[in-house]
Amino acid sequence: MPASAELRTAGLRERKKERTREAIRAQALHLFITQGYEATTVQQIIDEIEISESTFFRYFPTKADVVLTDDFDPIIVAAFQSQPPELSPIQALRRAFNEAFARLSPQDVEEQTERMHLILSVPELRAAMLDQFGQAMRLLAEVLAERTHRRADDMDVLTTAGAVVGVAMAVMFAVIDDPTVNLAALLDQGMARLEAGLRL
Repeated sequence: MPASAELRTAGLRERKKERTREAIRAQALHLFITQGYEATTVQQIIDEIEISESTFFRYFPTKADVVLTDDFDPIIVAAFQSQPPELSPIQALRRAFNEAFARLSPQDVEEQTERMHLILSVPELRAAMLDQFGQAMRLLAEVLAERTHRRADDMDVLTTAGAVVGVAMAVMFAVIDDPTVNLAALLDQGMARLEAGLRL
């Protein structure tokens, strides 16, 4: 098979995988919202979209992962790494967040809001969210360290990463209190406060 044909085939496979992943997530979220997270079983999800149990678990190791996992972090990291070097780390992150959110459709934003509501309303997901925030902080520390030529365990790097995660947490709770708020605008407002030095 010619190299170009192999690339097209690989591209088709990846798009099919992405469609399957999104179908699982969309159907699961619909069931979680309409009948409750605890009441929804993996079997119900796979029956609705007509896939095998092994296919479900290939994409999501647990039912909780359907809600907790998204594809947003790699998009933000890529956007951050592409920012010009003259920007400060916070400025670069702020711009990266704006670029990433600009790529989301209204449906994507609505899905993010629904996920936040689920995570905070289900004890199992709320507990797992803390671990997820810890992973996000470590990921941010790594990309910040790379940009600033420091170690990822440098306290300044960790503090900055923790502050950014703190902004994300504040935005999450604000969206839960008022689902009509603009998620991207609120995140940018929080990042602007960090950029200004976070003076009260």
